Amino acid sequence: MQKPVELIVFDWDGTLFDSVGQIVASLMFAAKQFDQPLTEADAKSIIGLGLPEVAHVLFSTVPELHADILKCYGDHYVEHSKDDRWFAGVSEMLTDLKAQGVKLAVATGKSRRGLDRVLNQTQSMELFEITRAASETKSKPDPLMLAEILEFTGVKAENAIMVGDTSYDLEMARNIAMPRVGVSYGVHTLATLQQFNPLVIVEDVPALHQFLNQQVNASDVA
Repeated sequence: MQKPVELIVFDWDGTLFDSVGQIVASLMFAAKQFDQPLTEADAKSIIGLGLPEVAHVLFSTVPELHADILKCYGDHYVEHSKDDRWFAGVSEMLTDLKAQGVKLAVATGKSRRGLDRVLNQTQSMELFEITRAASETKSKPDPLMLAEILEFTGVKAENAIMVGDTSYDLEMARNIAMPRVGVSYGVHTLATLQQFNPLVIVEDVPALHQFLNQQVNASDVA
């Protein structure tokens, strides 16, 4: 018998929010200001990690510059991301799922300040039961932020689904035995996502919406 789906946890960047291009551009800009080598592929690969972890991975040889590089990145991102929006269909998907009584949450590598800014930008604060940012807990793929979400909502891991576009999202969910769904329109490749045994990997938001509805409706029947 299928477990009832009571909670769906979403990653933000590259899953709900079309921001990957600007994140990469801002990381490239910050690296250039401090004469640090960085490729677009490497910049893209770390999306989903907390900012301290990003600095450690990308700029491991200059720890004394981490704070300045991250500030430069953050300032550039805020200035140039004002027009970033949800992927087409996300608003309708979230509204529909919430109307069906499913609890919604966010687990992101963003800072709390950054997450609050985009929640306000999308006017979506009220859609989510709880949101967790990497700056207030442990970075993915540590499952602590999922554990905190489960504790707050009173939902068991087996009755939740994690949705994300990176290996960090899916590994985090696997680490806490939470069912997971990959999206291939974000950061990591299909082959990378498949390593973490997701229920499915979808190629766009309409397919994600359809699959999540199927899971919710199947659990209602069960």
